[in-house]
Amino acid sequence: MTNPAPIDDVSIGGDGIRLGQFVKFAGLLDSGGNVKEAIIDGYVLVNGEVDRRRGRQLQIGDVVSFEGRRVRVCP
Repeated sequence: MTNPAPIDDVSIGGDGIRLGQFVKFAGLLDSGGNVKEAIIDGYVLVNGEVDRRRGRQLQIGDVVSFEGRRVRVCP
């Protein structure tokens, strides 16, 4: 059994942020086009589940995963 990747905390300076914005802000991907494709193609997980909505409103404590990296939304 493998251990999941460690979780990095990323402070957003507020209460919420949209998934597409957070993926780019957290440095998981560099361009908005790549973010859009990765989310639509189902490569981005939110709290362990695929979510294909770039506009999904994330909340404090949500964990976003992409290509083995996990980041948590922090205030």
